[in-house]
Amino acid sequence: MLPTPEQVRQYIADGLSCEHLDVQGDGSHFDAVIVSREFEGKRLIARHQLVYAALGDRMKAEIHALSMRTMTPEEYAKAGQ
Repeated sequence: MLPTPEQVRQYIADGLSCEHLDVQGDGSHFDAVIVSREFEGKRLIARHQLVYAALGDRMKAEIHALSMRTMTPEEYAKAGQ
């Protein structure tokens, strides 16, 4: 069974403390905006690794593709979100 955007959102939230988290998708391809203090001081690849760690094996088994924007709360505020 394909996961819903709400399930993917919950998977991420369960493994990563987020200030803001929005997930859209069609069951196999997802787009996420993830805002977390845990991203502070980290490069893009390290931020993505934190998200992938939160998702665990679901990235291999359930989620075909995930596009993400990872930001700190300050970056998110500057972006006018």
